[in-house]
Amino acid sequence: MNQFNIRNFCIIAHIDHGKSTLADRFLEITGTVARDKIRPQMLDTMELERERGITIKLQPVTMEYESQISNLKSQNYVLNLIDTPGHVDFSYEVSRTLAACEGAILLVDATRGIQAQTLANWQLAKAHNLVIIPVINKIDLPHAAVAQVEEEIGELLQVPPEEILKVSAKTGEGVKAVLEKVIKKVPSPKGERGEELKALIFDSCYSPFYGAIAYVRVFEGRVQKGTKIKSLATQRVGEVLEVGEFKLKYVPAEALEAGEIGYLTSGAKNIREIQVGDTISSDSPAQVSPIPGFKKPQPMVFASFYAAGSDTLLLRQALEKLQLNDSSLSFEPENSAAFGQGFRCGFLGLLHLEIAKSRLEREYNLDLIVTQPQVAYREKTIGAKIEYQEPWVKLEIITPKEYLGPVMELAQGRRAIYQNTKFLGDRAILEYEAPLGEIIIDFYDKLKSQSSGYASQNYELIEWRPGDLIKLEVLIAGEKIAEFERIVPRSRAQREAKELAQKLKNLIPRQMFEVSIQVAVDGKILAREDISAMKKDVTAKLYGGDITRKNKLLKKQAAGKKRMKQIGKVQIPNNVFIDLLRT
Repeated sequence: MNQFNIRNFCIIAHIDHGKSTLADRFLEITGTVARDKIRPQMLDTMELERERGITIKLQPVTMEYESQISNLKSQNYVLNLIDTPGHVDFSYEVSRTLAACEGAILLVDATRGIQAQTLANWQLAKAHNLVIIPVINKIDLPHAAVAQVEEEIGELLQVPPEEILKVSAKTGEGVKAVLEKVIKKVPSPKGERGEELKALIFDSCYSPFYGAIAYVRVFEGRVQKGTKIKSLATQRVGEVLEVGEFKLKYVPAEALEAGEIGYLTSGAKNIREIQVGDTISSDSPAQVSPIPGFKKPQPMVFASFYAAGSDTLLLRQALEKLQLNDSSLSFEPENSAAFGQGFRCGFLGLLHLEIAKSRLEREYNLDLIVTQPQVAYREKTIGAKIEYQEPWVKLEIITPKEYLGPVMELAQGRRAIYQNTKFLGDRAILEYEAPLGEIIIDFYDKLKSQSSGYASQNYELIEWRPGDLIKLEVLIAGEKIAEFERIVPRSRAQREAKELAQKLKNLIPRQMFEVSIQVAVDGKILAREDISAMKKDVTAKLYGGDITRKNKLLKKQAAGKKRMKQIGKVQIPNNVFIDLLRT
């Protein structure tokens, strides 16, 4: 295909603004999928995506479309679309997508207006110098505020109203005009097809048949079956076994040339041989510089995964394969006195953790124990004291003006430091600097509650700062359980200790002996709760006789419980860690 007739673009938006539905209409209009075979969320291929109604993985598709522009002769165009996630936990997927495109459709819900990820994704697209096409979706809904949202977008992007397209992705109204605008406004890709090969791996996945499959955007040169290639980051040399296009399935092609998006396989079985963000070149003496613009994802939340009743090797293999599909997942081995060998895993957020856990259980049939999620802290020894450093983030909250007071009160209660307020139409954009540990767990739920569901947030890591923090240690039946440890501000230590002890008392089932729950700091007990022993009526079989018989049985039972308390081990159910987070 002539480069002039290729358009590489993506759809970016806040979660649930209609990206996948708009992609469905594109597939329908271009004839990529027959009208009678199309179903909702065609590009969301995972069962979890369809269940939750959200996009988790970026998904590319190649469409062919005939268009006539400026009264010229009709021409056939190849439209490479990449559908992206909208949740903050998967923003890394968006940044990878933008590096492979020349244009982006910025989609905004007419009933919700500009929200946090709308703003964050727009800033990312702007940083990549992409052509941005603003589109207002869901104009068919009775409570759509089209004029108000149009004003917000015009103020943000500094564009006149006629440049903002209005569509209903559900009914198809106005969607054809969006495709025409993409062809007219998004530039065709640059790159010389006669030069040395230079291609960017913007995503990857694992197949039991092909091994590692690299999703690539070719910037220079040409790649085909039999081409000797080299990965610049890993220095792996291999031979291309197959190249092809994305047409809702892998369709082999003769070659991929500069400007095109597709996939290639080279027989790689080890996930370390295919790295997202790496540059592929031909295996020749010519010097090829890596393609810039990629940042390594920074894990925000950590939790330990253990295989309950399964081989640890199976868990490692599953994590390695999942990491190939999800490059923002990180893990390293660790050993627990309570659960044995496992892996400490890093995630971009709680939703990312939840999705990874579900995928491991469904796709690899694992029964997992997952410890309580926490952010990472750095320890620094100063003399005889330990100083903790915590990660701080730049927090951006978008809220309607009427909820400004409650939202600011919520943020300040989480040790957030106010920076600035901007206004966009009838919305306020609040900027804070806040400790990540204060906002990662339940802040978003509280924010939605305080704003009747209208506020949204986005955050990015800025630096590590020392804080007046201490570590709460948990002892159950005198045994320290490291998985329950948490680091909290010194000013809240007493309250947090009491709440933690009470929650554990309610979650840990009763044993055959009395169990003590203690929360301590540096050996000093701050809170204690006791779980009473399960009782068995040993005197039930007595039907009379002297009272000494009854006392003898009770004394024997008490002695048995005392021995059990000394040698017994408390059984902690797998779900306690997740339930502790929810209570």
